[in-house]
Amino acid sequence: MNTPLLEQWRAAWEPALAAWSRFTRLRDARLCHTTMEAAKQGLQGSFAMIRLLDQSVVVDLQSVQELGLQDYAVEILAHEIGHHILAPATAADQFRLVARLRRALPTLEAYAPMVGNLYTDLYINDRLQRQAGLRMADIYRRLEAHHQQANHSKVWLLYMRIYEELWKLPKGDLGGGAADDAIDTDAWLGARLIRVYARDWMDGAGRFATLLLPYLVEGQDQAQEFSRMFDTRDAAEGCEPAGGQQIEPGELEPAIHPVHDPRISGLENGTPPEAGADQQGGQTREPFEYGEILKASGVKLNEEQIAIRYYRERALPHLISFPKMPAPSTDLLQLEGVEAWQIGDPLEQIDWLQSVIQSPRPIPGVTTVQRRYGPDGVRPPKPTPVDLDMYVDSSGSMPDPRRRTSYLALAGAIIALSALRAGSRVQVTLWSGKNQFMSTEGFTRNEDEVLGILTGFYGGATCFPIHKLRDTFSSKRACRTHILMISDDGITTMFDRDERGNDGWSIAATALKNGDAGGTMALNIPTNWEQDEPSWYQRAYKDLKRARSEQDWQIHAIAQFEDLVEFARAFSRRHYAPTSAPQKEHP
Repeated sequence: MNTPLLEQWRAAWEPALAAWSRFTRLRDARLCHTTMEAAKQGLQGSFAMIRLLDQSVVVDLQSVQELGLQDYAVEILAHEIGHHILAPATAADQFRLVARLRRALPTLEAYAPMVGNLYTDLYINDRLQRQAGLRMADIYRRLEAHHQQANHSKVWLLYMRIYEELWKLPKGDLGGGAADDAIDTDAWLGARLIRVYARDWMDGAGRFATLLLPYLVEGQDQAQEFSRMFDTRDAAEGCEPAGGQQIEPGELEPAIHPVHDPRISGLENGTPPEAGADQQGGQTREPFEYGEILKASGVKLNEEQIAIRYYRERALPHLISFPKMPAPSTDLLQLEGVEAWQIGDPLEQIDWLQSVIQSPRPIPGVTTVQRRYGPDGVRPPKPTPVDLDMYVDSSGSMPDPRRRTSYLALAGAIIALSALRAGSRVQVTLWSGKNQFMSTEGFTRNEDEVLGILTGFYGGATCFPIHKLRDTFSSKRACRTHILMISDDGITTMFDRDERGNDGWSIAATALKNGDAGGTMALNIPTNWEQDEPSWYQRAYKDLKRARSEQDWQIHAIAQFEDLVEFARAFSRRHYAPTSAPQKEHP
């Protein structure tokens, strides 16, 4: 790669920024000499890309020269800058865009990243062509000249026709000559959509996807055809997916075809979207959909990492506040030193001894000093936080936290993260059938380790790991520890005999004694479980009554799994909120 080309593109950076505003500032573009060098920066397939993590632009100059685009430095760089300035601009907006497009592309959700790239390109290129006077149309003419496929897909023909409509170019000028009347009509609608929703581009995303949907269904594989233009493929790689789990009210609106939108078509009989019953904000998507959106946006995380971030973010609004340093417990003042006594201060405040030490001949207001006092800095000792030993049911009656929302995992996350925030250590055990259990490495303060256990899943039978409870509390713990069970009536298997033949009741009693901070059970059972009903549950309920009366287990009946969130909030505040001291006898 010759040096003049590199210098030419470096010199084009400032004019490219100025195409948006003379106040636009970004870090300099990463101009790579070779395709291999660009690949090390994460650029694959396209000749340019953006990274939202560090607001970077990466360009493969070797591919640029192969496509004959070396003289379009300002245009290409200004286009990439537009992705940072206009759309998607932020990782959060990239997640929102992909989410809306997925809902508008049923069964073809995999095309959402590509459709989003084409959609945002339209807004950026239209502005640069018309307002900045750049030669964006010429870039597509060059790409057409280097087109490698024998025939264009209908998606390509429609996309080029939209540009021709936007810029009033002759039909076929950009490679859409084979377009039929139906494509011409849809191209006109697409161009109108770009103009109508220029200030609200997020709201028009679903309509654009609906416009392309029939062509995606009929056409061949378009991913290869558009690969050279796919500059937002991994735009959000490395970004923290904050807010990606929230469903916006606008996202729930039905994705209508542009012809049915009166703002686009101008037809009086157009059918504007009706607000659905669930248009309020605050709804949350399921973990599986959340993960698919992150992957489509370029975030490279495995299922465990996605689940950890999902439940951490959902738990955050329910956590206790961070502990504060208590104020001094006394109003007594202590001597801090001396300061100058000046004319006008009370005469009795003069410290004559210190004044004479400083000068044998005191001069009022010059060598005289007085004592300075301040509040006593002694603060009361911090209360010792109570550790938490949590056991969460993962049997077949419980949902898989990585597929759909598990309120057991969410409640566990709220309580565990609150305990960690208060300074406690936490041990979490996930259990199901015989020999199906996993735990943290003892009591830990590692959030990811705790959440990694909580988001696991077995889906097997029900057999409480009695030996885990036995070994944890085989002797009195140095720090008081509360025991928490989140399960259903299957928790009574903890009172069976262990592999050594020890009685589960004795093991539970010993654990409560050596933990010395009480025990709580949050169980998915009817609220009227205490009533004697002739059913096969009667034995389990009888054991629960015995556990409460003989061992003082605090039992909370959770009629619906959703109610676990409120239980977790109350439990966290009672045990770990800064203003309350943990109590042994209450949950």
